[in-house]
Amino acid sequence: MSITAAFLVLLSASAGRTTNAFLPSPRQHHHGCRDNGSLCVTGQQAGSFGPATLLRKLKTDLPQFEWLATGSGNPSNKVDMPDHVRKILAQPAAPKRQAESDARTARIRGRAAQAAADAAELRGMLVGADDAAAWWRTDRAVPEGGRAVTADDPLTVLVAGGGLAGLVTAAACHAAGMRVAIFEQASSYAPYGGPIQIQSNALRAIQRISPAVYEELVAAGTVTADRVSGLKIGYRKGNKLAGLYDAGDWLVRFDTIGPALEAGLPATVVVDRPVIQQILIKYGFPEGTVRIKSRIESYEDLRKGRGVKAVLEDGTEAYADVLVGADGVWSQVRKCLHGLGDGAGGFAASGAAGGAIDDAEARQLARDTVKIAAQADRRFSGFTCYAALAPHRASNIEDVSYQILLGEKKYFVSTDGGGERQQWFALIREPAGGVDPEPTPEDPTPKLTRLRKEFAKNGGGDEDGNVWDPFALELIEASTEEDIKRRDLYDGAPLLATLDPQRLLSPWAKGPVALCGDAAHPMMPNLGQGGCQSTEDAYRLVQELAAVTHTGNVAGALSKYARVRVIRTAIVQGFAQLGSDLLVDFDLMMTLPLLGPFFLTMTQLSMPWVLRFLYTPEF
Repeated sequence: MSITAAFLVLLSASAGRTTNAFLPSPRQHHHGCRDNGSLCVTGQQAGSFGPATLLRKLKTDLPQFEWLATGSGNPSNKVDMPDHVRKILAQPAAPKRQAESDARTARIRGRAAQAAADAAELRGMLVGADDAAAWWRTDRAVPEGGRAVTADDPLTVLVAGGGLAGLVTAAACHAAGMRVAIFEQASSYAPYGGPIQIQSNALRAIQRISPAVYEELVAAGTVTADRVSGLKIGYRKGNKLAGLYDAGDWLVRFDTIGPALEAGLPATVVVDRPVIQQILIKYGFPEGTVRIKSRIESYEDLRKGRGVKAVLEDGTEAYADVLVGADGVWSQVRKCLHGLGDGAGGFAASGAAGGAIDDAEARQLARDTVKIAAQADRRFSGFTCYAALAPHRASNIEDVSYQILLGEKKYFVSTDGGGERQQWFALIREPAGGVDPEPTPEDPTPKLTRLRKEFAKNGGGDEDGNVWDPFALELIEASTEEDIKRRDLYDGAPLLATLDPQRLLSPWAKGPVALCGDAAHPMMPNLGQGGCQSTEDAYRLVQELAAVTHTGNVAGALSKYARVRVIRTAIVQGFAQLGSDLLVDFDLMMTLPLLGPFFLTMTQLSMPWVLRFLYTPEF
């Protein structure tokens, strides 16, 4: 996802739920039940506090004048493509929209299906005799003090995790002449999570790492920067003093191509996850680099330039000069690096792993994750997320690539997934650890049943009486129960609440071991920058390692990488975290005289500046 970024600068200074992006949030355990009696969980609830709570209470306590809310919304807020966006998209350097067609749809969907089939057949994976003879199985017994790094005897790198962060890191290592091996805990590269937006900054990093990978990704992708993006109100809101908005009216519209063109960056594309994986496996590094069913359980720093020994869950030992933990938000490498509790490392329900989890396993994982998060020092966002990739041509596909329908307690996000498909996310505020009822003959589709109520488009609306814009249910109804996945959203601060000088100076690295991607800085999805920042990590990490001429200098290079990256990722992560906390209060602004119009104006004005920060060619 990519759009809430632009209004976050204003949000950080305005009324709302406030969260410190640099320190863990206080945990509050809460017993809660949905009103249908089917969801009763114990979990950590992100509380609402700050000016927004006071404003909402004050508004409720004040006399209400119904006549102020009568009338119709501004007709201009119903136009998808305003003149200022149309003018930017008409620039010669801007990408030109190619209308959806049967041939294009067949090509994109066919390539995704083929990539998934290739992954299932283990094409390009390390198996059999090659596995038994892998280079990393040999303990080289490097002498104390280390060894020289040369073209004939390059750095060797182990990467824990075969998701996007791990694959791009491996590709960067290979491009820099290093020997690299990936250890992925999943049993297969199952298609999970739908397509990924590779934004302009990440495309530039990939272009620098491997022009071949870059060209393949651009060719396989669907451009999303060639249409309008923005924020809509999910249901009728406002009044004559603050502005009236009908369901589905635009609050803010903008383009993402303008800031990219200013920085000389390519346009954002969306590519299917298995296609990205297979492109990186085919073009990023040699066949046999990835070993599946391989979870790195622990490691030993051999010290004094002698590298690291990693121990897999089955007892297999692997040796190299460097270990990179790209194993997700519940990183086992991070657990070992920071000496976290025994339960801090968990199975990552994302990237390569998540598609292998069925609904029963997902229910158990939701409960287990509450315990894991407490040990891993991760923050529960307060949101559970339903997501699916709907094989559906959206009614506004030719003009809109991305939109958020905002509401109290929840919001609905959709983005073009390419090939006449829409990827959607329904984020609902509720305690952690919740699960949906199991299917029954009376209700064989419990997830769909709930979502139909949450985003009701007629009758009495949702449980708060809000009648939602039909677009949310347009996509929900185009999805099957089996395709809809649910997970609680967690993130965490890249800057650590610690007085340990080593961790303050090098928060993601110690000795020959470093973290990248979600293992270092898990983010809320609102900016669509989680994978993009992982890609930037991979580029910068390998740039620092490429300058190493002796293994005794590895630790210093990894520490420098962490120091260079941590400030930028902290800012991006803080914006994403703050944005999610405040999105559900956006509807409040629509009813406040003066503040509402000012809020929207400043949001529109701030967007290009936030995007300029994200779309930098240097990282």
